[in-house]
Amino acid sequence: MAKGWSKTRAQVERAKERVIELAIAACGISAVVFVFAIIYFVFREAAPLLFGGLDIGQFLGSPEWYPDSVSNKRYGALALIAGTLSVTVLAMAIAVPFGLGAAIYVSEFSHGRTKEALKVVIELLAGVPSVVWGFIGLVVINPIIIDVFNTAVGLNVLNGAFLLGLMSVPIMVSIGEDALKAVPDTYREAAEAMGATKWQVTWRVLLPAARNGLLAAVLLGVGRAVGETMAVLMATGHAVHIPTSPLDSVRTMTATIAAELGETAKGSDHYRILFVLGALLFAITFVVNLVADVAIRGVRKR
Repeated sequence: MAKGWSKTRAQVERAKERVIELAIAACGISAVVFVFAIIYFVFREAAPLLFGGLDIGQFLGSPEWYPDSVSNKRYGALALIAGTLSVTVLAMAIAVPFGLGAAIYVSEFSHGRTKEALKVVIELLAGVPSVVWGFIGLVVINPIIIDVFNTAVGLNVLNGAFLLGLMSVPIMVSIGEDALKAVPDTYREAAEAMGATKWQVTWRVLLPAARNGLLAAVLLGVGRAVGETMAVLMATGHAVHIPTSPLDSVRTMTATIAAELGETAKGSDHYRILFVLGALLFAITFVVNLVADVAIRGVRKR
């Protein structure tokens, strides 16, 4: 009787494990399915215009964006691409030193209450809604830029980049700290046993050992900046213009989609061209991730 009971119990446990395995597999497969569903939806809406007469050369090479013109519609995305890239590059120039520096400090140099306080502040920054960041750019940073740089408008590349930099820092700090913590303590102990200072251990041992994770942190920050919508919509001036300085107003691709999609008729050329912009944004993100994957693989081989 006891043997039969234990056998039945073992069968029940195996059945439970099988159900859990199937649930985990379904979650993994669903993530892939959702990605392909998003790709299908975006390209389905863009395809009639993308493959139905859109001049790709003009779309990528012209700065003239007049999708609502009655007599001469022009779908030039060059200014939108330039606006997106300019804000993102400047944001990364701000975020990478601060984000990785903060990750190094939190992981290796801070202790006790200071470390806990910093982690709480960073988590609070990550939880601030993007519309609140947009209000900060509009109400706080805008007049500061006007006063400091003596410019007519403070809603520009610099304003948007500063906000995106601050918004990207928390994810860089979180991923960067995890990457540094993942380095075995034996690396630190061996370097300190050879007489290396704390900074020498960090610079010559920890950073090279954690470069895969640090690169991932930077690229996640880039993805955060490229995909941000509301903050840049409110803080960059929303002007279709190829910037020549950080004080120029610009419009990004994400802000254009968010601002114009709700005002277009479904199925119209304007509606379709916004999905073409979405497809282009997806392609840019894909290229960034591909380059990141190739770079990480190269680092691992070395």
